[in-house]
Amino acid sequence: MLRTVTVVRSFSTQSSVLSPPPGAAMVRKLFRNASIYTPADKGSPLCGMRQAEVNRFEKGAIFTKDGKIAAVGDERSVLASIAPAHPDEEIDCLGRCIVPGFVDPHTHMCFASLREEEFIQRLEGMNYLEILERGGGILSSVRSVRGASEAELYSVCRGHALAALSFGTTTLEIKSGYGLDTQSELKMLRVIERIGRDLPLDVVPTFMGAHAIPGEYAGAADEYAALIIDEMIPAIAQQAIARFCDLFCEKGVFSVDQGRRILEAARKAGMGVKIHADEVHDLGGAALAAELRAISAEHLLSSTGENIRAMARAGVIGILLPATAYSMQKEFAPAREMVKLGLPVAIGTDCNPGTSYTESMPFVFGLAVLGMRLSISEALVASTLNAAYSIGMAEQAGSLDVGKNADFILLDGESPAILAYHAGVSPVMRVYKKAELVYAHAKARSREEEPGDAGL
Repeated sequence: MLRTVTVVRSFSTQSSVLSPPPGAAMVRKLFRNASIYTPADKGSPLCGMRQAEVNRFEKGAIFTKDGKIAAVGDERSVLASIAPAHPDEEIDCLGRCIVPGFVDPHTHMCFASLREEEFIQRLEGMNYLEILERGGGILSSVRSVRGASEAELYSVCRGHALAALSFGTTTLEIKSGYGLDTQSELKMLRVIERIGRDLPLDVVPTFMGAHAIPGEYAGAADEYAALIIDEMIPAIAQQAIARFCDLFCEKGVFSVDQGRRILEAARKAGMGVKIHADEVHDLGGAALAAELRAISAEHLLSSTGENIRAMARAGVIGILLPATAYSMQKEFAPAREMVKLGLPVAIGTDCNPGTSYTESMPFVFGLAVLGMRLSISEALVASTLNAAYSIGMAEQAGSLDVGKNADFILLDGESPAILAYHAGVSPVMRVYKKAELVYAHAKARSREEEPGDAGL
């Protein structure tokens, strides 16, 4: 008899986010009769020709113990390896596809209000930097975050994180950066930390006080950079509340020199470093990422071949955000050139209220394939294993390997191609976090022949 689960939050009559009963004992589970696709984790991000290295088990199985993967592979081999042990639960996946849970390595989903009016302004011809110069963009979000209570901010962020979970994301990064003063940035980071405690997601917090120049420091970017270095970074390091520090290196925001000083201070304080680079102009952010050997450089819409090569040599991961280019009606980042030049490529949603209002990794996967021309296998690696490496989570997530968390999703298809092929919808049927069912779409609950647990 399969154990029941409890509904935590319902998005609509079509889906439910679920969690195991409090205090429930972990059990041994066998997921069988599945078409399994997983990146081949060999201890480093996959790049170049290896970006497409995906293992497939046409009739595969996963055996889990205490939420970890204990065996994975061809079903016969898995059954032989676990004999004479008997699983406490057995789930027949009816030939459907299993892939690792998505890892979303770049989000700004901790915000207080939407910016629909700016979307209209962009459609009417106003560019991103013009909106920012008029006090919109990031500065609009800053005003709303500063005015929101911690409880209000948590409620909004929680909704976005749960939506991401329903789209198959089991690990994600969330940045601060809409506070731009010490207390507001700490408020955001406390909310982000709480999201990771309260929801069945692994959440990586990133400090991004260097997201824009706040209004009170207009024309005084050096003074604001000094505030970040002298006050914000020490306060955040003292509370150990952020794993990474990111900044926006762009014309009208932070220069390469200011970015270098901020990131060097963050690294000395124990944080890893990331850079929003070359989103609008090739200001040298990608070159700075290579110089500092940052874990990742993100956006990269305007990066040159020379800087792509430099990042590849330095071991930097390129996080590409195709939904942002789509929303801003820009050319996509040169993903094919990056793969050719040996840069490990990851993809993320960039979920934010201004330029990429989506929590859907399936949508981003489809854009990566049809817009950036990644292959299905390359996009799978980019949205799982390479993304996990880009936020320091590859030991736990990103591939279906023995010893890693049993984080995976069941798709309404026979291969990951369904993510791009069935456009405009989510083919995610079920989401498992540490082998526990945490999300089920109504389609998976409405038919007797569907795989699943009793009690839904």
